[in-house]
Amino acid sequence: MGKDNMRRVKVAVISLGCAKNQVDAEQMMARLAAEGYAFVEEPGVSDIVLLNTCGFITAAKEEAIEWLNELITLKEEGRIKYIVVTGCLSERYRDEFVREYPEVDAVVGIAEYEHIADIFAEMTNGHVCRFGEKERHTMEGRRILSTLPHYAYMRIADGCDNCCSYCAIPQIRGRFRSRPIENIIGEAEKLAADGVKELVIIAQDVTRYGLDLYGKLALPELLNKLCEIDGFKWIRLLYCYPERITDELIDCIKRQDKIVKYLDIPLQHCDGKLLRKMNRKGDENSLRELIAKLRREIPGITLRTTFITGLPGETEEQFNRLGEFAQEMRFERMGCFAYSEEENTPAAKMPDQVDEEVREHRKEILEEQQDTRVAELYESMVGEEVEVVVEGFDRYLEHFFGRSAMFAPEIDGMIYFSAPKGKGLPVGDFVKIRITDVLDNNLIGELIENEG
Repeated sequence: MGKDNMRRVKVAVISLGCAKNQVDAEQMMARLAAEGYAFVEEPGVSDIVLLNTCGFITAAKEEAIEWLNELITLKEEGRIKYIVVTGCLSERYRDEFVREYPEVDAVVGIAEYEHIADIFAEMTNGHVCRFGEKERHTMEGRRILSTLPHYAYMRIADGCDNCCSYCAIPQIRGRFRSRPIENIIGEAEKLAADGVKELVIIAQDVTRYGLDLYGKLALPELLNKLCEIDGFKWIRLLYCYPERITDELIDCIKRQDKIVKYLDIPLQHCDGKLLRKMNRKGDENSLRELIAKLRREIPGITLRTTFITGLPGETEEQFNRLGEFAQEMRFERMGCFAYSEEENTPAAKMPDQVDEEVREHRKEILEEQQDTRVAELYESMVGEEVEVVVEGFDRYLEHFFGRSAMFAPEIDGMIYFSAPKGKGLPVGDFVKIRITDVLDNNLIGELIENEG
């Protein structure tokens, strides 16, 4: 069946993992839509399912395989016709996919996304396996946003040159590659014209932006230009590496009103010896100095970080020091991963691998401590007035919900708030609410006034 006969075929897109993967899916959807494909939410009522996988850690791989097995069942039942697998897992395990999952009709590497419509047409004549050089992966092109219409992710680079010892991303995505500033600005202007009010800046390391392309760290320059675009209210930064948070960047965040005072800084650990084993820079003293500087220079800043427990060789003493560090730094947001032993990474070959149960237990300890800190933070916020972007209405709770600047989309939860009966609050509106209570580590509030 040729492409012309596939015009009204229904496609379900399942995108797993990070926002960078989500942007890839949005670009593939735009290319498919341009060829006449229609989209449905439920895989079971589609003709083709595109599974865009994540392959970062074991849990992500397991999730992708669970989805794949579900789709294979649907195909065996005759409810779907074709399965297409893309994303980091297919890029990393291309040979295994072809060999172990003959039910999959197309296995596609990241360099071939721009040809996804051709691949859809081609697979109707037989299995397709398409891969190219990772560095040819295009970051340009139209997108069909899969987020709520008032926010969007903006990928400014792909790949990674940091080569952390535990991480397979450089093997999967290739070298770090920045997009030209003019391309980013052009896409941002279109997003603003389409009604996007919050722009979330993403890359594997946004603070490295421009080093490969311009020979300098160009994130502040890019941010200043983005702040000139009418329409954006919030510009948010994710994935900042501590050693590249410069005085220039701090000044830019401090000075520009549109840049929300929120930074995601994946520290991974505080112990200098373990950081060196990770092939990362810094130590506890330098990290303490950075956190103190950020809080001093940008009052009220929200800091998010991630930690890894159970890296090979991590002692009980080093873990306890990490717990003390997290407690003293009092990060407003914190994620934690138990070390995942990834094939062909230096860490996987290190001696003194920590028992998996110990890794998980240490992770749980840090998460429990963080839950307590968040509860204390939220209790201290009762009575405060905050600005919130409306994201929906919970009919069970009979409350609206939304996010303040200290809540990043999809990872930091929601604030629930009441409004006068019959009050209509469109999704994407910004309103003022007063925090009145805390329930199960959720902030509860009431509407003060609608700012429109």
